[in-house]
Amino acid sequence: MPKLTVDGIEVEVPAGATILQACEEAGKEIPRFCYHERLSIAGNCRMCLVEVKPGPPKPQASCALPAADGQEIRTDSAMVKKAREGVMEFLLINHPLDCPICDQGGECDLQDQSVAYGRGKSRYDENKRAVTEKYMGPVVKTVMTRCIQCTRCVRFAQEIAGVEEIGAIYRGENMQITSYLERAVTSELSGNIVDLCPVGALTSKPYAFEARPWELKKTLAIDVMDAVGSNIRIDSRGRQALRILPRVNDDVNEEWISDKSRHNVDGLVRRRLDRPFVRKDGKLVEASWNEAFQAIATATKGAGDKVAVVAGDMVDCETMFAAKQLAGTLGSTLLEGRQTGLDYDVSNLAAVNFNSTIAGIEEADAILIVVSNLRWEAPLINTRIRKAVKRGAKVFAIGPEVDLTYKVEWLGNDMGVLAKPPKPVTDAFAKAQKPALILGGGALKIPGVFGASLALTGPLGLIKDGWNGFNVVHMAAARMGGLMLGYAQQGGIADILKAEPKLSFFLGADEVDYSAFANSFNVYVGHHGDAGAHAADVILPGASYAEKHGTYVNTEGRVQRSEQAVFAPGDAREDWTIFRALADVIGVNIGFDDFAGLRAAMFAAVPALGAEGLAAYDWAPPKLDAKPKGEGAYPIKDFYLTNSICRASPTMQRCSAELLHGDDMLEAAE
Repeated sequence: MPKLTVDGIEVEVPAGATILQACEEAGKEIPRFCYHERLSIAGNCRMCLVEVKPGPPKPQASCALPAADGQEIRTDSAMVKKAREGVMEFLLINHPLDCPICDQGGECDLQDQSVAYGRGKSRYDENKRAVTEKYMGPVVKTVMTRCIQCTRCVRFAQEIAGVEEIGAIYRGENMQITSYLERAVTSELSGNIVDLCPVGALTSKPYAFEARPWELKKTLAIDVMDAVGSNIRIDSRGRQALRILPRVNDDVNEEWISDKSRHNVDGLVRRRLDRPFVRKDGKLVEASWNEAFQAIATATKGAGDKVAVVAGDMVDCETMFAAKQLAGTLGSTLLEGRQTGLDYDVSNLAAVNFNSTIAGIEEADAILIVVSNLRWEAPLINTRIRKAVKRGAKVFAIGPEVDLTYKVEWLGNDMGVLAKPPKPVTDAFAKAQKPALILGGGALKIPGVFGASLALTGPLGLIKDGWNGFNVVHMAAARMGGLMLGYAQQGGIADILKAEPKLSFFLGADEVDYSAFANSFNVYVGHHGDAGAHAADVILPGASYAEKHGTYVNTEGRVQRSEQAVFAPGDAREDWTIFRALADVIGVNIGFDDFAGLRAAMFAAVPALGAEGLAAYDWAPPKLDAKPKGEGAYPIKDFYLTNSICRASPTMQRCSAELLHGDDMLEAAE
């Protein structure tokens, strides 16, 4: 490990570290525009100049220079100061004076660094150049005259997203960043280039001119658009959430989120349920909370213990626990969270968990993907597998062929392959130190596939000391939490229908086949007027994930907490308060009176939910039918419209229409 001094401070850094990293280790701030910790080194902005001895008597780019033993680095010399001022002056030569109207204002690297490291005035009085605007799709707004050609967006598209649709044309001062043929960028991660852009060249199109950063309240939350559990920050003003940004969590989402996670925010204020409704004479009519509760209480008297609870995909653990407690006091255990009809065995949660962990899958050297379009089911797990492929991992896949953005050897779509994997697979797994199998959501409903995949743990060597390579990718944020709380019948939702429930509660469940519940009194507790609300006899308006505190468990069994950013609209209430008030009307005690009491009761019932971080599941997989048959199909047909919030979002509708269905979207000026 090389030892060197930075401004007289001696530091020791790992072999291969750059001088920039060594300076940061010494506590020195080095300005930069093109350098980013998660992207390859470009070395083209020249802002990170330092003085290095021994070496030529000139400033050198610290981001591209390896640290070596015995070096003396100066970050504060007169030479360095003058060099940085010169670089900043050149960067600002053609940059427009757009700060008052630029959406990047207040959180702009160029603003901050020009104040800290630039000259007080410019000596340039020629005409500034202008660049025509580029079109990059529904979520990225471009003002390319502001671009300083740092190429972060280009490197992100190529290295992280794996979609080579952004690049540079022309040379020198005439260089321009653009998308391929100026078409929309089709990556489901394209919104991240807005965060990466150090100036205002790339900004969020749906958020344009909405707010300044100092006006916003920032709330730490968990994304519910998929089961990855990405860490996000909700920025709100007043009673409205205005934007969603990623938070850094190296164990889960690093610092990226999908476009769906980022831009569903405008769906939070549209098509909302903001008052109770009761069905009278076949029509839903507005009612008071008391009227709605009385209608449910009346239905309860005739239902006995035939009460069912079906949880949707975005529900928090507290809501599911409160509903479970109410159903329990009525003598029912009819709970189910797999609303689309899945009925896989849940006797051992380790067998339905992403055991390699999301960060750990990067270390896998042989991977078999079974019926999973990871780009749509879990985009941020897909980026991890791209890293594994770059490190030399071989990836095999069974299912319909799709572009996963990395090299995949497809084995066809006949599930019989699992019974006897071909020789290239067995050879690759025999040599692998950390082999992994990834079972997708579409695979779990194909007869025999779950059992055949479990049976491969031995032949493929998936279980080793300190490594469990058997992984299931869920698509619902509520799935693992629901399984921990007992929201799973042996035969799935079919078992609930066999019990012929007289009263059914649907917790934001919009993907259920409601025709099967025609003989039940249906109560919908949710936040959007989607399919569930149309089929309900009583609607109780609840809160979305941005409007309540909640606990979520992601696909790897990681327990995380989300905070309340804004209040629910109108008469809508947090879901747990609805069940607490309903219990009083029915005349039962569900064991808690406030949110703290609810969480204490939930932690007592399921201790694993009480500790944040990875839950520990013992590996004891069930023995199941291991004779797979049939072909696979991916369950997600439209990535941008998978839930009620997205279906209410104009941005998500536009993404779906343009990026998936090829519709031409005209700008206002056109």
